Amino acid sequence: MARIKPQALLLQSKKKKGPSGVSVTTIIVCILIVAVMVFSLYSTYRYWFRRSIVQTHDDLSTSKAIERKKSDIPKYALISTSKGLITVELYKDGSPDIFDEFIDFSQKGHFKEMQFTRVIKNSVIHGSKVERPEATEEWTLMGNHYSQLDPSLKHEAFMLGTSKVKHEGGGFDLFITTAPILDLNDKINVFGRVIKGEEVVQEIEEVDTDDHYRPKTRVQINEVTLKQRT
Repeated sequence: MARIKPQALLLQSKKKKGPSGVSVTTIIVCILIVAVMVFSLYSTYRYWFRRSIVQTHDDLSTSKAIERKKSDIPKYALISTSKGLITVELYKDGSPDIFDEFIDFSQKGHFKEMQFTRVIKNSVIHGSKVERPEATEEWTLMGNHYSQLDPSLKHEAFMLGTSKVKHEGGGFDLFITTAPILDLNDKINVFGRVIKGEEVVQEIEEVDTDDHYRPKTRVQINEVTLKQRT
């Protein structure tokens, strides 16, 4: 029996223990896996990047819409009467719900041809489409006492407001004070101030009235126009 030489055995052992070669298929599979991972990461990045841009654009659009909406809010009301024009600066912050109601009624033409149904000298002129005698009863005792008010308190004349009742059935009425009124905010919801046309208010105040403070001649509001600026 032939004997294998030690040197030949050593060579055979090295051949068996040597690393096996990496096939081309394995390399291609690895490359594909890496490519898929890179593509997935890139796609995820693009998705979130685009989403952030869209979100930023939406936020800017919403912000601009809010700014436009604020700029569209009327700041003045031009009250055209049979005696002349009265310009009122409107206050939204003090009575936002009443302010919104006034805007809504104005846009619907509610105040067109509304009569001044009560005129109480040194107190108020009252316009209404609904007969409410009780709405002006408490004002009748104030006319002779306005001069006794504490001058340090602000109970200004020429303020615009409406009665503190639920405005149903066309009952949104208007009060314009013609003298300082004590505890004015307890009596009406104030939402504006006359800044031009005080002489028109005073002319309406001077009309002749009957024993129930109703004008003997018709005095009315022709229309109310809303403006962003005067």
